[in-house]
Amino acid sequence: YRVLRQVHPETGISKKAMNIMNSFIMDLYERIALEASKLVRYNKKHTLSSREVQTAVKLLLPGELAKHA
Repeated sequence: YRVLRQVHPETGISKKAMNIMNSFIMDLYERIALEASKLVRYNKKHTLSSREVQTAVKLLLPGELAKHA
């Protein structure tokens, strides 16, 4: 909600739409965390670093979004 206010101060969002966006973000977060943990195990490491998270984002997000990870 805060980000929406910063980008488009005149635009609102309904409670239902906010719940949908929250579910979407939580699902994406879980997918990134799962993929990053797989990368840690694959590389036989014990620590999850920003490198694994960045790689997981690049693997999960399509095209142009992945380039900005």
